[in-house]
Amino acid sequence: MNNDSKVNDNDTGINQPMTPEEVDPAQKRAQQEILDKSEAPLTVNPGDRIDESKTLEEKAQQVAVDAPDITGDHIVVPTYFVVDEPDGSQKALHHVKDAEEISDVVRQAGYGG
Repeated sequence: MNNDSKVNDNDTGINQPMTPEEVDPAQKRAQQEILDKSEAPLTVNPGDRIDESKTLEEKAQQVAVDAPDITGDHIVVPTYFVVDEPDGSQKALHHVKDAEEISDVVRQAGYGG
């Protein structure tokens, strides 16, 4: 496992699951039930669904991917990335819908090369 898979523990106390052990088992079961009950192929993973009624903390816990990848490493991808705004507030960026803004945040932080 690489060292990037550490708990996202920021100054505001919002923690995002970054390892399989940190993913809520109830979330895993709920997503599997959706997959099992679906009669037609889903156009989006259950974890990718956007629910605007969720709080920032709930969005921070939502996981899009919790499965082994092609190399056999078990990966966890948060559905939302919680970012700090210039005014000190925080917002959740969806890993697909807001991908361009996430890239901008990464570049501004100096990680994008």
